[in-house]
Amino acid sequence: MKQILVIQGGGRPKGNTAQLVVSFVKGAEDAGHSVEIISLNKTEVKGCLGCNACRYGKPCIQKDGFNDLVPKIKSANCIVFASPLLFWTISSKLKAFIERFYCIAEEDPNPPLGRYEKYPIRDSALLMTSADNYFWTFEQAVSYYQFAVVNYIGFHDRGMLLAGGCGDTNGKPQIDKTGHLERAYEFGKHIY
Repeated sequence: MKQILVIQGGGRPKGNTAQLVVSFVKGAEDAGHSVEIISLNKTEVKGCLGCNACRYGKPCIQKDGFNDLVPKIKSANCIVFASPLLFWTISSKLKAFIERFYCIAEEDPNPPLGRYEKYPIRDSALLMTSADNYFWTFEQAVSYYQFAVVNYIGFHDRGMLLAGGCGDTNGKPQIDKTGHLERAYEFGKHIY
């Protein structure tokens, strides 16, 4: 059994992304994993200030929800990043959450590739929804996830579910008219 932490980076409370997360969680729980969802709509996490007050082993000086999430991040086996596609990338709420990993970095005396810190290494996955479904729809979001989360922080990618074609942005969520919810369930069930 693994501990999975899902960080839901915005979206409507019953929208496409929320529904995708629910299906993923059901699959993961049916496989015997323990899953917790953190909604960044309910837990405020501000972006990194770049002040370096947190170096090394000190908590971030900002008084928001991130410091309370640090123990959950450190105890999770897998962190799943979930976001609607906003302006061709992940939500600003999710990006702010990722930026704040800076304050949980530890000093690395032998940094690879010029990096000066090391992070708690976890598995990760990406869940995204979008109204559009072009061949390039998720390109920028996937690039950010792979570069920042996988290559820089060093997480081990367990996969991505990129759910395009979920209905226009002015109407009701239409993810239930696609096969994405079933795919999310299977992804959660077989992530390990």
